[in-house]
Amino acid sequence: MSDKWTPQANPFAPPPRQRQSRRRKLLLLCFAALALVLLTNFFNLPASDEHVRAQRVPIHAQRILAQCAMLKMAPGPPAGFRERKESDRYEPGTKPTLIRNATIWTGARDGTEVIYGDVLLDKGIIKALGYVPSQLLDGLKETDVVDADGAWVTAGLVDLHSHLGIYGLPELRGTFELNSPNGPILPWLRSIDAFHTHDESVELAIAGGVTSVQILPGSSNAIAGQAFMLKLRKPSDRSASSMVIEPPHSLNGTEFDSSAPPRWRHLKQACGENIDRYGTRMDTAWSFRSAYNEARKIKLAQDAYCEKAEIGLWESLDGPFPESFQWEALVDVLRGRVKISNHCYEVVDIDALVRLSNEFKFYIASFHHAAEAYLIPDVLKKMWGGIPSVALFASLYRNKRESFRGSVFAPRVLADNGIPVIMKTDHPATNGRELLYQAQQAYYYGLPAGLALASVTSAPAHAAGLDHRIGVLREGFDADVVLWDSHPLRLGATPKRVWIDGTVQIPIPAPGSQYADGDGEVLVGRGKDDPEWRELPEVPNWKREMKRTVEWEGLPPLQGEETEGRVIFRNVSEMMVRSRDGEALETRFSMQATKAGGDEGVVVIEKGRVQCAGVGVACAAFVTNTRDRVVDLRGGVLAPALISFGAPVGLEEIQYEYSTGDGVLYDAFTNTVPPILGDVGGVMHASDALQFQTRNALLAYQAGVTVATSFLQAHFADRVIPGLSTTFRTGSKHALAPGAIIQPVSALHYSIHRPSALNLLGQQSATSVSTQIAVLRRLLLGKEDVEGRTETGKWFGKAAEGDVPLVVHVSDADAMARLLMIKREVESMRGTSMRMVFAGATEAHLLAKEIGHANVGAILSPSRPMPMTWDDHRISLPGPPLTNDTAIVKLLEQKVLVGLGVNDASYAMHTRLDLAWAAVDAGGRISNEQAMAMASLNLERLLGIDSLWATEQDEDVGGDIVAYEGGGALDMRSKVVAVISSRKSTVDLV
Repeated sequence: MSDKWTPQANPFAPPPRQRQSRRRKLLLLCFAALALVLLTNFFNLPASDEHVRAQRVPIHAQRILAQCAMLKMAPGPPAGFRERKESDRYEPGTKPTLIRNATIWTGARDGTEVIYGDVLLDKGIIKALGYVPSQLLDGLKETDVVDADGAWVTAGLVDLHSHLGIYGLPELRGTFELNSPNGPILPWLRSIDAFHTHDESVELAIAGGVTSVQILPGSSNAIAGQAFMLKLRKPSDRSASSMVIEPPHSLNGTEFDSSAPPRWRHLKQACGENIDRYGTRMDTAWSFRSAYNEARKIKLAQDAYCEKAEIGLWESLDGPFPESFQWEALVDVLRGRVKISNHCYEVVDIDALVRLSNEFKFYIASFHHAAEAYLIPDVLKKMWGGIPSVALFASLYRNKRESFRGSVFAPRVLADNGIPVIMKTDHPATNGRELLYQAQQAYYYGLPAGLALASVTSAPAHAAGLDHRIGVLREGFDADVVLWDSHPLRLGATPKRVWIDGTVQIPIPAPGSQYADGDGEVLVGRGKDDPEWRELPEVPNWKREMKRTVEWEGLPPLQGEETEGRVIFRNVSEMMVRSRDGEALETRFSMQATKAGGDEGVVVIEKGRVQCAGVGVACAAFVTNTRDRVVDLRGGVLAPALISFGAPVGLEEIQYEYSTGDGVLYDAFTNTVPPILGDVGGVMHASDALQFQTRNALLAYQAGVTVATSFLQAHFADRVIPGLSTTFRTGSKHALAPGAIIQPVSALHYSIHRPSALNLLGQQSATSVSTQIAVLRRLLLGKEDVEGRTETGKWFGKAAEGDVPLVVHVSDADAMARLLMIKREVESMRGTSMRMVFAGATEAHLLAKEIGHANVGAILSPSRPMPMTWDDHRISLPGPPLTNDTAIVKLLEQKVLVGLGVNDASYAMHTRLDLAWAAVDAGGRISNEQAMAMASLNLERLLGIDSLWATEQDEDVGGDIVAYEGGGALDMRSKVVAVISSRKSTVDLV
């Protein structure tokens, strides 16, 4: 039997031959050291007979000296690691792969190095890059050859902040392992002990090009425990242990491997609001200092013990080597052997941790979330041991007080100050599949292209201490490689191939995948034939906005310049408008379509209305007055404004700061509605809770989302009757401003869902699905109040009559089927035609034909699915590279009227990016006009918003118009510069 080491034999040990050789060398060194100590003691004996005696050497002296020697060794790869011929993660039988004719982003030279050529993968490592010598190929058998045809190749993406596997999806009581209730200081806990290998998000993350993740325990403890870096490839033994990259030698127990340098360990710390269950920030700071003081005592005792042993004072040793299971991870922190990831948002917390690091002399490798870090680069530079990295969201800010000053410009500001930037997902806070999207957004807002790609590859690998094997394409590194269908920083870039340890993961290789037996070969890259797709996209200049953000410490004024005079938009490449019948969006003129030569498109606006729009001399009569305001769009476009649906825009300032919102919502299913309300169902009007000038609303307005439909929501609660939504203008100053409230009541909302696993964990009561459906049937059939004397009876009666849309928030296809039956039953008994809409609608594609036949609409929210709960775990059409179709495509094919929504108010400003992604994933089967309609015209029709139409003079335009500078509404190269409102008779220059 061969003594060749394989992962199946022991995933934590080096190969036996190498281990034996190193052990022999260490034994010789230890014997030599022991002999030297004895000789030194012999020749330095004092003359007094009282002191002349031989030191008794303990039988385990060699082990003690070896252990003491190990304390002085720095973590890192063993000598000769770069010259290895085979990866420790290599799966025997994996065929070599040769990627030909690739454009290779290596990750070297601050992310600026790009080479052209081939990549050879064999035995789990990169054997050659750029030029592959023929002699390397001659000895290989059955090599898979992939012709990249010039496409981009990068290292596999690295997510430094993920809870994948310990916040397992779908949410179930047994898969939520994130936070421990057992105290603020828990360095002995380990995320690997709770990793669920069947988390349905694993395969989706790989489909996004993610190959390595750091699995962090939660943020509700000051020291939450030890984190682990994992590869997402399912190993042959299917264990979580075999997924760990370079597991610490002491992964289980306190045994150390004296034959190799120690490996990096990882620890999660947190500060700020999340730990308030254990006290204030002062309590947290003390808990840190107390814990590290205990670790320091142990470290000092170990150092003293080793000092005596190394000079031969064996009889003065007091007991065994001082160590503690409980505190050994923190002792390693003080010895510089641990990469700390520190959850920290605000200046006060970051400053406190920097002071702590200097007090106890340890290094924090990365601050995570760090919403205010860009405001204090000089504080970060005071970190003991060097400048830390900062791991950020691209745009998930303002959802809590700590993140209120966060900015999309933070990555660029930090980079300009020499702070390494990392983009992360915090899965499932954001979709783990969308790690690259975080980098794309950072690039859009100013982070240089090389650093943007590095932020999800080499930068997180370096922060984790693994930049000798992942995050970069270099000979001798792990064979984690992604072949993209377009430039990685283009919105919608999709992996055509993904290899982890040289083993192909995309296309799906195994029948164990829920997508393996789908619709045949997935056509990745469909609709991306234009050479432009492989080029780095242009992005706007945000210098002015960035400067203002820093000057105002994250809260710059957001009001634009309002003008009622004539505004002339020049260099307009296209104008998109509503068709005269109001059924679709269409292009009024397009420079690209007309090939107008040297002419330019011109649109003239006066008092918020279009006076002229055309090419060349069509509007010449309007452009002679030099007093008019002229805006050069530089090839930009005019397009209908967008609508936000699904997030509580305008109903709260800070999502998790309840004092800034509406307050407690009563649920008739779980609480007693106050008798004074006089309504059994507790149906509330969202318009009564509207707040204008919230930052999320104003930022959405500046991004071209000028209208929002919002309904009352209860955070972390399963409220069945959210009440009545309202539609308003996001840029209005107050409720009495002209056109501020477009429609006081837009729709009646109802929710059908299974009990939340998290609510059950918190011992909260929940209502059964059967009860929810039974009550809805009863209300629609008029059993509550035939005469409409209560709000509940009145509005459910209106919904049954078709006077107001009934928006049912539902994800599960079985519940949707029952709702379609109820719709038929109600319509038959009452002789009416209901206007029913499914919102959320994750599994709606499973009933696309039936939904279309029933004339029911669907608002997908979010637009890209994630199996968050059991109700929406059947996301069988996640799109390329797993399936050809998407849920949107399937619904549109069945003539379903589809809208797109968002779930978080901070995402409303990026609605157009969601639309662009939907169009890209459809592979050319959705036009730009159809995509734009899903967050404008379609939502108007679904929600019955009929007050957006303009007056008869310009009824072919209707609603607000947005001017984009530099490109199309769905392009990364454009940004909003003006909002044209016929209702307000103004043009707002933003």
